[in-house]
Amino acid sequence: MAPAARRAPARRRVWLLVALAYVALLAASHFVRALRASTSTPTSSARVATIGDGVAIAYSDEGRPAPAGDAPAALPVLLIHGSPGDRSNFADLSHALSGARRTIAPDLPGFGESTADVPDYSIAAHAEDVLELLDALQIERVHVVGFSMGGGVALELAGQAPERVASIVMLSAIGVQELELLGDYHLNHAVHGAQLAGLFVAHELLPHFGLFDGGMLSLAYARNFYDTDQRPLRDRLEAFEAPMLIVHGKGDVLVPFAAAQEHHRIVPQSELIEFDANHFMVFRRADELAAAIEPFLSDVERGVAATRGSADPARSAAARAPFDASTLEPVSGFALATLLVLIALATLVSEDLTCIGVGALVAQGRVELLPGVAACFVGIYVGDLMLFLAGRFLGRRAVGRAPLKWFLSEARVEASSRWFDERGGRVIFLSRFLPGMRLPTYFVAGVLRTSFLRFSLWFALAALLWTPLLVWLASRIGGALTERVELLQKNLALGLVATVVVGLVFVKLVRPMTSDRGRRLLRASIGRKLRWEYWPRWLFYPPIVLACAWHGIRRGRPLAFTAVNPSMPHGGFVGESKADILDGFRVRRDLLARTLVLAPNAAPDAVRARVEAFQGELDAAWPLIVKPDVGQRGDGVSLVRSLDELERACAALNGRVLVQEYVDGVEFGLFYVRHPDAEHGTLLSITRKVLPEVIGDGGATLEQLILRDPRAVLSAEAFLTRHAARLTSVPAAGECVRLGDLGTHSRGAAFLEGIELLTPELAAAVDELSLGYDGFHFGRYDVRAASDDALRAGRFRVLELNGVTSESAHIYDPRYSVLYGWKTLAAQWRLAYDIGLANAERGARISTAGELVRAFRAYRSVATGASA
Repeated sequence: MAPAARRAPARRRVWLLVALAYVALLAASHFVRALRASTSTPTSSARVATIGDGVAIAYSDEGRPAPAGDAPAALPVLLIHGSPGDRSNFADLSHALSGARRTIAPDLPGFGESTADVPDYSIAAHAEDVLELLDALQIERVHVVGFSMGGGVALELAGQAPERVASIVMLSAIGVQELELLGDYHLNHAVHGAQLAGLFVAHELLPHFGLFDGGMLSLAYARNFYDTDQRPLRDRLEAFEAPMLIVHGKGDVLVPFAAAQEHHRIVPQSELIEFDANHFMVFRRADELAAAIEPFLSDVERGVAATRGSADPARSAAARAPFDASTLEPVSGFALATLLVLIALATLVSEDLTCIGVGALVAQGRVELLPGVAACFVGIYVGDLMLFLAGRFLGRRAVGRAPLKWFLSEARVEASSRWFDERGGRVIFLSRFLPGMRLPTYFVAGVLRTSFLRFSLWFALAALLWTPLLVWLASRIGGALTERVELLQKNLALGLVATVVVGLVFVKLVRPMTSDRGRRLLRASIGRKLRWEYWPRWLFYPPIVLACAWHGIRRGRPLAFTAVNPSMPHGGFVGESKADILDGFRVRRDLLARTLVLAPNAAPDAVRARVEAFQGELDAAWPLIVKPDVGQRGDGVSLVRSLDELERACAALNGRVLVQEYVDGVEFGLFYVRHPDAEHGTLLSITRKVLPEVIGDGGATLEQLILRDPRAVLSAEAFLTRHAARLTSVPAAGECVRLGDLGTHSRGAAFLEGIELLTPELAAAVDELSLGYDGFHFGRYDVRAASDDALRAGRFRVLELNGVTSESAHIYDPRYSVLYGWKTLAAQWRLAYDIGLANAERGARISTAGELVRAFRAYRSVATGASA
């Protein structure tokens, strides 16, 4: 209809072609990867052993010196690589050790040339695989060298089969959970889960043709960390009886040197050798490592190496002391870099939540205040800069497109634009502290082509004040909680969650309290939660659903209600056409609001011609009502005052569109019921629909009037958005400003009890109208009358007739309790089942569950298209 509507099919075709090309590339990528995997074979230097479940383990086997005379052969050395990695990690070290003894370096399942796809990549599963490899090679006992993640495998191996491990060399090895990444299993597991999810998307949903397979960021690496639980490793270390050598670089940024020190403490027989090196000394200093390892292995075999039983008593006593979490140093090195990147990225999702979470980490001593604040600031700056640039280069049209349409509305942007014009660059600073204004204000700053330098300076000033304050405040909250709750001292993850929850509550309460506007909106938010008429459907309707289920089971026909109105599809439960329902009236059609039906995707010229012809039949050309032919609860309904507004309203809808004359007056809901055996029906409910309005005092702005009105403030968010263009205007004293023109509760209308308006004349008029509609027995008329007296006299105009899902809307009168509402609706649905069964006995058809599901899907497709 509108130009945008005409361009939509072309855009959809382009996006469809792009999607098809992407799917084709993705399919080709997966085919190439599968073909490469099926044709890959181990290198000539690799040996292969097959263990349980058909898992193939590639390994190198070097050095088999014959013993001199009767001297026993030296025990083999099992070299276990880290993650990501493979047996080549030990190429130099294996060669350096193989002159004296046999060395075996396997590719753990998932890595190198071993079976890539296994169900479990954890260190415990890898230990089981290594044991099976030793069985296959008929090796009873070995020395184990575990590098990095391989140290965990070595400890698990010793825990599962201690008799087969003569000694362990922990080479830059992981161990206790407390000194791994963030120091807590649940926090680390969340980080590894996010990493796995990101890599899975990259591997499986991007057409990379094998570029990502088997590399440093393989899925096996991510699964290895995600599947692994390091919490048992402390017990493994404390139970280890054999000799242990710990070799660690003081400059290790992946596994901190503090981990080696803690392992040395809790394994009293261990020997610690410090290298002035980083995590990767195994690749560069193999000869020096071999020179340190070989004497230790010889001492073990000669029986002179210390065991737990022969360890120094003082060290044994120190090993029994519990771990002191207060001695933990802040995260550093690679772990800190990773954490800071994650913090910056997290601010793009929720700035406040991220800042509070960082404050919790500061309180726990896991990160220092300055780097934490810096990471938050960088993430916030980049995110808001992207929003500014979106406004600068994409303009206002970007508001209607993902992802900005998820966060911004046209009305909110319009309000920010006016605010920006009035107050200049200060709004950039102020919006940081006003809920709901930051995103649209920064976007508008870009749209209005504000100086980039000016924007950056104002924003930096606001962020430099707000970010440290919020992080510091959260750290104080977290510190106070940890000091007072012993459980939080022992559980970092629980402490983090507790701090975030308390911090969010504090911030969400404190920030609004700093302004009159914020305080009123906060009270309104609390009021909406306390007043059940504003409750969401998922909270209000479960008792009604249970009542319907009971009525259906008790009568043996769970879907009998779908026969309550045989003239409407499924009794008016879902997907019914408003136009078809209005066409069903055979008498008193003069009472119906005149309605024009427009076909889907009608040409703009045809629409204009038909609308202008339709207006010629009306008493007043404008305004008009535009609504979807299939819809409920006021969704998609607009009041328009020009052809341009009408075209925009039609373009936003999917399917058939109704253009209806605007009927002035007071709006009411009339709920009518007639049993098939009864000669006449009954008006069960009359609801007076009071449209929202405020009265000017000559001094307050429209925004202030909305926020001060006890009823309007409860729907302030909707009203402030709808009237964004007028919020700063000052209505004259006594001037009535109507905030809504439609009698729907979701748009701010108040529903009040109106049964006192029932008269014989009104009952007769509704009954006459209903009896003239074959197959109608149950539903609500939405009508307008010139006044209460006109309604009493039976003089009204019908806007809509709704079927079985309509309600006796007077229950939403604030005087009534939720129990009254549930009781009334349960009784209403009992009548629906009784009438439906009576109609079924007369030949009316009851819908099947499959038909309802298909109808609901069809309705959702129309509704989704309209909202898009």
